[in-house]
This record gives sequence, C-alpha cells and structure tokens, in this order.
Amino acid sequence: MKLKILLLSAMILLLAGCTQETQNSLSRSLQNWTGTNGVLDIYAGDKLVHKFIKIDKLSTAYGSNDSKMRPYRYGYGYDDLNFNGKQDEGEKKVYFEFSDYSTSYVFYERN
Repeated sequence: MKLKILLLSAMILLLAGCTQETQNSLSRSLQNWTGTNGVLDIYAGDKLVHKFIKIDKLSTAYGSNDSKMRPYRYGYGYDDLNFNGKQDEGEKKVYFEFSDYSTSYVFYERN
C-alpha cells in the first residue's frame, strides 16, 4: 500500500514539475496511442464544403531533410459526402491534406 502511494506521489510531482508544453506533448502521445473520434469541417467563407469523420489524429507535416514544420496538416478519415456525421455506404476512408494558411477549418472530437 505504501509503495502505491509513493509511486502515485512521485508521478504527480513529476507531472507537476513539467512545463505546460511537456504536459501537452504527453497528452498528445497518449491520444495518438488511444486515438480520438475526430471530425474535420472545412469551410469556404461561411459555407461547409467538406467533412471528414472518424479521424484518429491530425498530423503536422515535417520536412524530410531539414525537419522543419511545413504549412499543412494531414490525416486519414472517412469522407462524409452528405454531411450527416455518420459513415454511410460508399463513404470510404481517405487521406487528406489542408493548408494552415488558407483553409478555414474546425477540428473537434465527437463522443
């Protein structure tokens, strides 16, 4: 019992001593392992023009040679052709990319 309390206390102190960015990184790593049920809505002005559902994660592209961040994100999800938020027959899992600079988008988790 004392060992459990000691280990739990050590973990809490370790996490409390981490910077916010380190804590966020640990949270993202856990989410990458467990996955999320993400939805990506892409807009043109105020009109919804594309929707992807059941996205595990969005990734930021990095250069192969210089390891610098690229101005786009990518992922895999189901192309929700009729915008109903459900995977219907004929809606397939696809790879997608979108620009951080010119794309209006909202990414959120659907429970």
